[in-house]
Amino acid sequence: MPFLIPVLALAIFAQGTSEFMLAGLLLPLSSDLGVEPAQAGLLTSAFAVGMVVGAPVVAVFGARWRPRRTLVLLLLAFILAHAVGAVSASFWVLLTTRVIAALANAGFLAIALSTVRGIVSPGQTTRAVATLLAGTTLATIVGVPASALLAGILGWRSTFWGVVVLCVPAILGLLLDQTLGRVATAPRVRVRAELNELRHRRVLVPVILAVLVNAATFGVFTFLGVIGADAGVDDAWVPALLAAFGIGAFLGVSATARWAAVRERAWIAVGGFAATALWVLLAFGSASAPVVFAGAFLGGMLSFAVGSALISRIVREATGAPVLGGAYATVALNLGAMAGPAFAASAYSTAGAQGIVLAAAALTAAAASFASLLPTSP
Repeated sequence: MPFLIPVLALAIFAQGTSEFMLAGLLLPLSSDLGVEPAQAGLLTSAFAVGMVVGAPVVAVFGARWRPRRTLVLLLLAFILAHAVGAVSASFWVLLTTRVIAALANAGFLAIALSTVRGIVSPGQTTRAVATLLAGTTLATIVGVPASALLAGILGWRSTFWGVVVLCVPAILGLLLDQTLGRVATAPRVRVRAELNELRHRRVLVPVILAVLVNAATFGVFTFLGVIGADAGVDDAWVPALLAAFGIGAFLGVSATARWAAVRERAWIAVGGFAATALWVLLAFGSASAPVVFAGAFLGGMLSFAVGSALISRIVREATGAPVLGGAYATVALNLGAMAGPAFAASAYSTAGAQGIVLAAAALTAAAASFASLLPTSP
């Protein structure tokens, strides 16, 4: 596995930390900037929208340069957005920097995923993509709790500087690594032809399944503190509950990297049905704190095992979209991250914490049922 892969994973870890860290910073941030917490929540929505829009748009515009230059420039834009956000006293300036950061993040992830296909063999694609996504799962285990701790000691602005510091070694690694120097500029982008890739079953099916699985995953993760509170989990233990989910997610991605490549279709189908069964069991045991902790761990593991396999399949199968292939994977991931919490919120208003988990079960059941539409050969 080229050294470039962990370098990219480090950058994705920093970006994932930035994406998720505001969940624990809304109250101090809103108090400091003089806005309501509900308005501060727009910062999270703005980031999600920027991710969905930025993946295809930035990937197309960035394709005219070599991958090394594009990735470095996007990471520099990401750093600058956080530096401006860290010193801003205006909510609207901070909101603008979040959109810019999300655009840079989405473009970086899309191009990184597309570039992986050119620097590893087809047999290593699943492992390489899972390694990149491990950066996101590590953000939920280490980055988010560390951000909350840092904010408690030095204030919420320090977390933005922390993200800047994390990005510096990634930029140095990109500049020093020789692998990217051998990757040629992408051919002229034929947007219509690349969009036509979505008409092919081998690409469209994993995109749809990835949206469903990630909607279930992020719906539960977003409301995990609420589910824990309904089960009697003390506020002091909520970070541990989130960490349990993150540890499970990391193990799930690691398992996919090691074992999924030769049995990917079965991995997705069996994992999807296993996740469905787990969410149903958690729904009926959601009044018990130990069950919620166990469900968070196992749910994170199964969800990310299936989700990362689907993302790697999109990257590998979109051979006719050398530029937008990574964007398809990024959009699928973030459409799920956008739709899942909204779906979960509606379920919670209707049926409480149990409704959130049953909604996730319905989504994963649908994904597992349609897994038979995936081509048998990876």
